Amino acid sequence: MNENYEDRDEVLDTVRRFERMVAQNEPVFFDLADFENIIDHYTTNTQYDKALQACEAAIAQYPFSTELLIDRSQVLAMKGEYLEASSQIENVAHLDPDNPDVAVTRGIIATQKGEFAEAVAFFLQAAERAPDRDDIFFNLGLAYQSWQKFKSAAKYYKKSLRINADNDVAVQELLYCLEVSERLEENLPFFQRFTDDDPYSAIAWYNLGQAYYRLEQLDKAVAAFEYAILVDSKFLEAHAYLASVYVSQERYREAIGEFELSYPEGQPTPEALCNIGECHEKLREWDAARRFYQKSIDLEPEMDEAWFGIGIIMNEQERYLEATHFFRKAVGIYAESVEYWMALAAAEYQVGNVVSALDAYEKAAEVAPDSKDVWLNWSIILYEQGNFQGAIDLMRNAVEVQPLEAELHYRLCAYQLAAGRFREAYETLENALVLDFDKHKLLFEYFPELESQQALARLIDQYRK
Repeated sequence: MNENYEDRDEVLDTVRRFERMVAQNEPVFFDLADFENIIDHYTTNTQYDKALQACEAAIAQYPFSTELLIDRSQVLAMKGEYLEASSQIENVAHLDPDNPDVAVTRGIIATQKGEFAEAVAFFLQAAERAPDRDDIFFNLGLAYQSWQKFKSAAKYYKKSLRINADNDVAVQELLYCLEVSERLEENLPFFQRFTDDDPYSAIAWYNLGQAYYRLEQLDKAVAAFEYAILVDSKFLEAHAYLASVYVSQERYREAIGEFELSYPEGQPTPEALCNIGECHEKLREWDAARRFYQKSIDLEPEMDEAWFGIGIIMNEQERYLEATHFFRKAVGIYAESVEYWMALAAAEYQVGNVVSALDAYEKAAEVAPDSKDVWLNWSIILYEQGNFQGAIDLMRNAVEVQPLEAELHYRLCAYQLAAGRFREAYETLENALVLDFDKHKLLFEYFPELESQQALARLIDQYRK
């Protein structure tokens, strides 16, 4: 949370100093607490190789620290090295059998191995020995969540938050579990109780705002985040969330102001700059949008959203060849975005690169086979190129993947009609009419000339209610 920014800066300085000493092959000496912070920083950011390196350096300096030996075991578990992790924690158990972290670590290893019942048993054992530790209940939540038991997971995340309301990761996981189990609205009183108990808690209002935001109760979310900021004007995360709510409300100018307050003065983050760029893009302020997207890329060259954003600007300005360059950069960084592949395909087609466009749509379909727009847009290229059979085959594939999507059936019917395959077209049309009669109008939107076909009209009338 925001209150700990000075501590965060200190930790980052320590991490940088550690990395510099390692890079320069200098002797590494730190206080035990500093080593703990370094290891925690790396594990929080899933940099397990670096975390293990820090563990080894720390143990070399403090060989009898059970805390460090436990850290090493947990990091090994995160890396998937279960045998060595188990061996390490059993050695600690011989030295300090009553240490609750022994049970916690055994639970972490079991969770990582997918042995969830065993993991839960270990964490409950640890909770009996240390009932006031929020991290134990948090780990119980994680174990149940990994086990797909979201109701039980939510129960323990709540217990964790009752002890430590500042754990934002626990808040996020709790919100996720409540959303998945469709129980978020009924659990609003849990978040509201914190604000009732302490109306001057910025964290309580912030957490409540997140719940409202997830429920799309945007006006209430705005009010909650504003209360958090009223209590603590430098609550950076609250400014960021308030900005996101404003974006959802299409209040882009106000969102820009909040994004500018979402980072320490003079230290913009690439994410904030990218978000500001997107707001300018929505306002069709192309020069400002591109400037902020570029600033984001300058800070973080792997910021795929910023590359994509510049591509969108080029597209809007009908500079399609330039757009393809930026879309390719985006998919090169994050190839799992169907949106990126579709934008690249459309831009390639605009500049006449038909083969490249088809390739991009094929990639999009691999990423998101359940996206009807991918199939529809892909097929229209084949149709416009006169490849009726290719368009028909493609839509047949689409219908197999999404048999209940009426729009795909109507498009297949249109292509079959264009190819003169009337019997097949009428069979396809019957299926489409059964699935969704009202969408038959799409058929005439695709191909207005079909309205004059009497046989088609008679078949449609048969299914009219």
